[in-house]
Amino acid sequence: MASTANENSSPRHKLNRYGSIYEPLKLSILHHEDEPLWEKLDRSYNAGEERGSGSIYEPLKLSILHHEDEPLWEKLDRSYNAVKSTILNYQSPTTGLFPVKTCSDCKEAKVRDSLYCAASAWALAMAYRRIDDDMGRTHELEHSAIKCMRGILYCYMRQSDKVERFKQNPSPHTCLHSVFNVHTGDEVHSHDQYSHLQIDAVSLFLLYLVEMICSGLQIIYNTDEVSFIQNLVFCVERAYRVPDFGMWERGSKYNNGSTELHSSSVGLAKAALEAINGFNLFGNQGCSWSVIFVDLDAHNRNRQTLCSLLPRESRSHNTDAALLPCISYPAFAVDDDALYSQTLDKIVRKLKGKYGFKRFLRDGYRTANEDKNRRYYRPAEMKLFDGIECEFPIFFIYMIIDGVFRGNPAQVKEYQELLQNVVFQSYDGHAVIPKYYYVPADFVEAEQKKHGSQKRFPSNSGRDGMLFLWGQALYNIAKLLVDGLISPKDIDPIHRYVPRQDQRNVSMRYSNQTQREPPHIHSSFHQHRRAVYT
Repeated sequence: MASTANENSSPRHKLNRYGSIYEPLKLSILHHEDEPLWEKLDRSYNAGEERGSGSIYEPLKLSILHHEDEPLWEKLDRSYNAVKSTILNYQSPTTGLFPVKTCSDCKEAKVRDSLYCAASAWALAMAYRRIDDDMGRTHELEHSAIKCMRGILYCYMRQSDKVERFKQNPSPHTCLHSVFNVHTGDEVHSHDQYSHLQIDAVSLFLLYLVEMICSGLQIIYNTDEVSFIQNLVFCVERAYRVPDFGMWERGSKYNNGSTELHSSSVGLAKAALEAINGFNLFGNQGCSWSVIFVDLDAHNRNRQTLCSLLPRESRSHNTDAALLPCISYPAFAVDDDALYSQTLDKIVRKLKGKYGFKRFLRDGYRTANEDKNRRYYRPAEMKLFDGIECEFPIFFIYMIIDGVFRGNPAQVKEYQELLQNVVFQSYDGHAVIPKYYYVPADFVEAEQKKHGSQKRFPSNSGRDGMLFLWGQALYNIAKLLVDGLISPKDIDPIHRYVPRQDQRNVSMRYSNQTQREPPHIHSSFHQHRRAVYT
């Protein structure tokens, strides 16, 4: 079989395996000094064919996930090829945004998806900083992330009038848009056509902005941009009393067009406010007027509201998988370990499945019983989706990352094994994360009679060039963490997550200009029960 594969392989396929004429020849080919070059090439190619590239329809093999004896630069090279093929190749050359769908005719870019794609490139750049000869890849990856972040900032700043109106009257008709044209940054849908009010997306932008600048990236250039970021902070501060549509853009669980106060949105806002308070947007080169400040009263109200809402997601959502990025990476918004454990246990107990996590109970998204021609559901229609909710493998990845951050190897191993059964392999040998697994119409009745009895089928992610970029980005971040190419501190330089034993030494203010206040000021504030940020 191996010889047949070699004979049918084209020269172009061989070039792809060893790099093109524009890419340096890998050192692993030159280990045997007494061997002719063509024999080295043939030996390396045959080794690659024995591993097999598989197809998108077969599960990812364990051998592809574990390369424990690989040198560091080979792991980095493999990760770079994966990020380049599955993420960066789809970045818009004009705005730096990433499309929702990777097919050629998709012109929509969501802020949240683009942020995770930028974070994936940035995480790999952090890994490349550890080696001397990076062949220019650190610069490329860092500036790919910068271009995306500045692309989102550009789209936001074009809607500065909406920011001012939202500050005066926060409502779904005055908020920033969450979907833009991927090539021009223009508005795509009006407020009547789309649920744009998603406070968690704006908060996630502010959080990643601080994380990346703290790592040394220069994203903010002038005073106009500093002032605009300060205005975004003003908008986010009132998250505790602004109902929105949440991460799933549907608001109420009943999908009737109404908004709700979501724990996930309040939690992301709390994390963003804690991260950006006192932070200098110009990094080490900034001064006093490039520092962002937060209303501490507003922050405390967000904190109290979050603690009172959890472990619920909202009034209609008993629990929701959207809480995972809130209580774990990237927000780490919950300070109480008991409340974190209670929330996580509820998510796992009610939403975990064989193929992934449900978004929430009776979620009709992409199910066979959902009417694709209607935006909203009819009253009591939720009963039709009971037991056939789609399951999303991306939340297995969140659990892997959470296990790495919290030093729980058993959790990492458990969800790695679950993920390996639902991940596919592309023709290039890269992992493909399906967006969701659904129950076909023919199996719906049997599945509703006995939950978990029927086989589910993956969405079209990976077919016809379509990839779920949010899932691909998180997978690459998780892979870097599991392989030891980066540490949690690399992608969390402001220490959003700090082990309990180290929490006493953590400062909640990250200003590059301001020194710590004298101890007598701290004691004075503590006597009056005020939060102190240093």
